[in-house]
Amino acid sequence: MIVEQYKPEYENAVIELWEKCDLTRPWNYPGLDIARKMKVNPELFLVGQIDGKIVACAMGGYEGHRGWVYYLGVDPEYRRQGLGKQMMDAVETRLLEMGCPKINIQVRDGNTNALNFFSKIGYSTEDRISLGKRLIEDG
Repeated sequence: MIVEQYKPEYENAVIELWEKCDLTRPWNYPGLDIARKMKVNPELFLVGQIDGKIVACAMGGYEGHRGWVYYLGVDPEYRRQGLGKQMMDAVETRLLEMGCPKINIQVRDGNTNALNFFSKIGYSTEDRISLGKRLIEDG
């Protein structure tokens, strides 16, 4: 798999991948999420391709204190080949180069597959409660 920075011409393929991976929700608008990401740390928005097909993606972020990873997805047809780890390695490398000391990841409640994956690659559950507040109502 070749990992590279997201390009605007990949938008439809990335959104299709997110839908295949059940990463979208009715209150999130994928195109808007991508547009917002392209304004902040676009170099941390990565895609993985095999034979020209986008089969994986990860969206990283860093604000100077902690790194974050969102929208990690691997096409279900390509899972169990180490591609998720390869995407995380690529994001981690870029974050480390930026001086990022720690990465946080939020996993939806009940997503045991994601929890198991992240545990296997060295992430651990922390005693935290995630809070959120919407500042802009999309849609």
